[in-house]
Amino acid sequence: MKPFLMCMPGHFRNKYSFMTQFIKKQLRNFVLVSLLANSIAGCTSPAKKSQSAVDESPEVNSQNTTNKNPGINQGYLMSSVGMVSYTYRNSFARNFEATLDTIRTLGITNIEFSNLFGKTAAEVKSLLDQRGMRCTSFGVSYSDALNKTEEVAANAKTLGASYVRVAWIPFEGKFTLATADKAIKDFNEIGKKLKANGLTFCYHNHGYEFQPYEGGTYFDYMMKHTDPQYVSYELDLLWAVHPGADQVELLNKYGSRFKLMHVKDLKKGVEGNFSGSTPVENDVALGTGQVKWEGLFDAALKAGVQYFYIEDESPVYHQQVPVSIQFLKAQKPGVK
Repeated sequence: MKPFLMCMPGHFRNKYSFMTQFIKKQLRNFVLVSLLANSIAGCTSPAKKSQSAVDESPEVNSQNTTNKNPGINQGYLMSSVGMVSYTYRNSFARNFEATLDTIRTLGITNIEFSNLFGKTAAEVKSLLDQRGMRCTSFGVSYSDALNKTEEVAANAKTLGASYVRVAWIPFEGKFTLATADKAIKDFNEIGKKLKANGLTFCYHNHGYEFQPYEGGTYFDYMMKHTDPQYVSYELDLLWAVHPGADQVELLNKYGSRFKLMHVKDLKKGVEGNFSGSTPVENDVALGTGQVKWEGLFDAALKAGVQYFYIEDESPVYHQQVPVSIQFLKAQKPGVK
């Protein structure tokens, strides 16, 4: 460009030079304006995108605002649901492996074993592992828990269980203060030994504990005198309803003492008592009996209940269990 300018007359060179400077200045201004516009657009676009996301996904926004405790929901409940082996006791006795397959087909992979059905704990664990299943709680008799504590602990750990449960206190005639006192002493001892083995001991209510005593019940008395370090509880819903107790009140009152639950319903019209006994035909599908479900799972999850085991002792359990599973799937604790 410079040789070309040198060949031009002086007044043309001056005029051309002026025009060149003017064009360069305009170009600089144009570039600055463009950069400024892009910068402003960049600052405002994220807000626009965020608003768009809210508009396009209202259900996400709504869920985050209505569920004040998003960890407590249907997914959490169903992931904590298991099966009590006693429900399938006759089937397990006939064909253990096929029964596991049946339960697995129902979508249940967590089992509370109340019996090993002639197998060793290692054999049961192997069969569970092959199917992607697990045992989280191991139910034993009062006598075994007290007199064979180390053996029970070894079996529970082999199974992979975290809890050892006792569901019946032996007594003659009527449940008495003396019976409760002995159970309290034994449970504290059992629980202490199991805790040393990395396990949690749970007592499962069975109805007779709700007899009135000193302005409360024997159940209240047991809660007061068992050591929370060593003794936790499994709330059986049927065996709370049958003697007339309120499950939600129990959960709210004793909170974290409850670690496990048997979800079980009592046939409508059945009159309860403190015997701890009722015909197995009185077990019905969840949601069709006397249990009052409103607020129950909210209270249970707030208390910190870890597992909810389906138990159905009825001879038609195979018809009722699928109904119970669908009932549990429909529950949405924590969502108002």
